[in-house]
Amino acid sequence: MSADSPMLGDQDEIDVCVIVEGAYPFVVGGVSSWLQDLIENLPHLRFAIVAIKAADDVLERRIKAPANVVTLQELSLTPTPGRPKFHHNALLMEQLAEELLDFMDHGGLDRLARVLGTLHAFLPRPAANEVLTHPVVFASMARHFERTLPSSSFHHFFWALRTLLGGLLATLLAPLPHAKVYHTISTGFAGLLAARARIETCRPTLNTEHGIYLLERQIEIMMADWIGDRIDIGLPFVNESPDLRDLWCRVFAIYARTCYEACDPIIALYQANSLIQARLGAAPATLSVIPNGVDLERFAAIVKPERSERLTVALIGRVVPIKDVETFIRAAAIILSRRTDVMFEVLGPMDEDLGYAEECRNLVAALNISERFHFAGRVQIDAWLPLIDVIVLTSLSEAQPLVILEAGACGIPSVASDVGSCREMLEGRSTDGNDGEPGGIVTALRSPQETAAAILRLLDDGDLHRRMGATLRARVRRLYDRDVLHHRYAALYETLASAASQPFVSR
Repeated sequence: MSADSPMLGDQDEIDVCVIVEGAYPFVVGGVSSWLQDLIENLPHLRFAIVAIKAADDVLERRIKAPANVVTLQELSLTPTPGRPKFHHNALLMEQLAEELLDFMDHGGLDRLARVLGTLHAFLPRPAANEVLTHPVVFASMARHFERTLPSSSFHHFFWALRTLLGGLLATLLAPLPHAKVYHTISTGFAGLLAARARIETCRPTLNTEHGIYLLERQIEIMMADWIGDRIDIGLPFVNESPDLRDLWCRVFAIYARTCYEACDPIIALYQANSLIQARLGAAPATLSVIPNGVDLERFAAIVKPERSERLTVALIGRVVPIKDVETFIRAAAIILSRRTDVMFEVLGPMDEDLGYAEECRNLVAALNISERFHFAGRVQIDAWLPLIDVIVLTSLSEAQPLVILEAGACGIPSVASDVGSCREMLEGRSTDGNDGEPGGIVTALRSPQETAAAILRLLDDGDLHRRMGATLRARVRRLYDRDVLHHRYAALYETLASAASQPFVSR
C-alpha cells in the first residue's frame, strides 16, 4: 500500500475516507469524474482516499487530487511475493484459514469480525503471502475443495481460491485511515474495506453504487476466458454441477451482502437500482436515491439557435461495443433513405477499441452514408451542443448517462435505449406523480428500426421536439441540479460525522 502522505493518527483529522476500486485516480470519466467533482465542491471537508487496484504495478495517476484530499493511498489486491515463512503458530494459522473460508462461504459482519479478531491475535501479524504459503492453509484449502467442488480441477480451484483469498487478506491487513465517516463507492473489495472499518473503528459507513457492482462482476465472470476450469456439460442448457465461475460469483455476492450489512445509507443513482440492491440483500430501510447532477449554470450559458435547415443528430460517447454504435449507424441509414437533410455525428474517442472503431467505419462505408455520417473523435461538448437537434444513446448498458442530462439542460430531447436510468430521466420518476410528457423517447436495445422511427418523430414534428426539449430542461433543473445534490452529500456527511460511535457487537 502506498500513500502520498503519512497516516494520520487522530480520527478528527479526516472527515471522510472514500474507498474506490478500479477507478480514481487512474481512470478519467465516470465514477472518477463524479468523485473529483464532489470533493472539489465540498472544500470545507478533509478527505482520505483509498484507491484499490488489482496488482502492485505503478499506474499513472491521471487525476490530480484536490487540496482537501489529505492522503491518497493505493491498495494492491495482489500479495507481495516472498519466501514462505512458517514461524507463526500453526494452530492459530489453521483457525484463521478455516474462518477465512467460512466467511467466503457465508459472509456477514459476524464472521468477518471473527477473522479480524484472529488476525489481531497474531504477534506479529502475518503478511498475506505468509498466510497463503503456510502448509496448514494449503491443507484447509484442499479440504474445502473436497467439500465444495470435488468434480472440478484442483489446480484451477487452488489458484482461483488463492487469488480470492489474496484480495481478501490484502483488504483486511492494509493500513486503515482514521476518519469520522467511511464511504465506499461500490461493494466488492472496496465494500469489504468499509465493512472492516465499521467493525474496527465503530464509525458510520455508507455505500454509493453508480452501477450494481455485483451484477457487473457476474457478467464479467460469465464471459471471462481467464477462468481456466469450465465443466463440460454437453448439450443441456442447465448446469447442475458447480464450477469455478460459480465460486467467483458466490464470493462476490457474499462480499456485497456483507457490505450492505455494514452500510447505512445505501445509495443508488435511480430507483430501479435500489430495488436490485434490496433483492441482493440490502435492508430496505437503508436505501435511498441521490442521482448525479449537472452544472446548471454552465449549461445555461449555452445558447441554442433556432433549428437550421441542416439537422444534426449526435451520439456522444466512446466508440466501443457497449455503446452499440453500429445500431446508431444502421438507424442513420434508415433515416437517410427517407430524408437527406440530416447530418449524423459520433462525438467521442475512437482509440479505446481500435478493432470495433474500424468495424464501425466499414459499416458506414458499406451502407454508403459516408457523406452524411461523421466520426468527430474527442470534442469539447459545450461547443457542439448548440448545433445538435437530437441526442441518441444506443448503449447496451448504462447507469445514469450524464449526456442526457447535459443535453436536456440545453433543451435537447434524447432518444435512448431502455438501460439504466434512461427511462427515469426521460419519462420521470414513478414517485413524482404527474411529471408532464416525456423529455425524449425510449427504445428497445439493438433496434435500428425503432431507433430510426423515434429520431424521425422528433425531426418530423417540430412542436413535439420543442415540447419534449422543454420538459426535459424543466426536469433537469428540478431534479438534477448538481449543487443541490452536493449539498445532500454534505448534509449526510455532517450527520454521520457527528453521530456517536457505535461499537460493533458480534452476535
